Amino acid sequence: MNKSIRTRPLNIGPLRTFEAVARLLNFRAAAEELHLTQPAVSRQIKALEDELGLLLFERGTRHVALTGAGHQLRAATLPVLAQLDQTVRQMRRDAGRQVIHLTTFPSFASLWLLPRLEAFQRQHPQLDIRISANDQTQDLEAAGFDLGLGYFLQSPRQGRAEALFGEVLTPVHSPARVLRGEQFNLPPLREPADLVGHTLAEEDDDRPANVHAKWRNWLKAQGLPDLEPRRWLLLNFTHQQVQAALSGQAVALARLPLVLPQLASGELIESFGPARRLQTPAQYWLRLSEGAAHKPEVQHFCDWLRAEAEATREALRA
Repeated sequence: MNKSIRTRPLNIGPLRTFEAVARLLNFRAAAEELHLTQPAVSRQIKALEDELGLLLFERGTRHVALTGAGHQLRAATLPVLAQLDQTVRQMRRDAGRQVIHLTTFPSFASLWLLPRLEAFQRQHPQLDIRISANDQTQDLEAAGFDLGLGYFLQSPRQGRAEALFGEVLTPVHSPARVLRGEQFNLPPLREPADLVGHTLAEEDDDRPANVHAKWRNWLKAQGLPDLEPRRWLLLNFTHQQVQAALSGQAVALARLPLVLPQLASGELIESFGPARRLQTPAQYWLRLSEGAAHKPEVQHFCDWLRAEAEATREALRA
């Protein structure tokens, strides 16, 4: 066997055949599934083994079993083929339509973007929006996104970036919390020191951008760095804290730009009023990939985002 072959990148052509044989452990069944002849399947597996320099299957007269190398390759192959199939399905669905691909973190999608998105879709019914909600910062170009919406302490380096609006923190609770307080003999919320008798919803995330959104940071600004509440309710995401506040379970330290509609409707109450708001160094940013900057549909969407961001800035100043 030519050893130099093994230094080249693996030819992925036979991987689909390998996956079928590994799953079915039967060359004939794999051939039928793939609409190939059994000798063709055997040749592809043999070529793959020659390229690797390793046996992938133990072949008996009545059985086929994966070798250790076969198990390793199958574990690596499954997610690759799954991602490939998903991408192809998406490409086929998108064919002939204008689609805007964006990524943002889950709480921003749930609390700020989605409640406003219907207005854009009414203005541009021909455009489809594909949202990937992820709490990790995505490389826009590498992941195929047109734009990203994120929360950063400073201007992000990837893509064209512009600040949308700043971050302001304020404690919030729901009218249900007032009723629950009367039921369970909780102290009324008149001053920050009253939080000692309440449950505080805390974001259990220590990434640098979230450090400023912690209760300890807000309490320190109120001159209460050592206050201990009745209990802590630790949650992964901002929208979970808001939900805990809406249901009356806790007082949440809310990111004000994300809960303005709930405050306006009375679903949430600003516990100590605007005087206790705290500005943080973080901002919400729009990142635009270089490849999408000149797409008309993306320009329309960005113009709409800027208008919505301006409305949020006006509400924060009010």
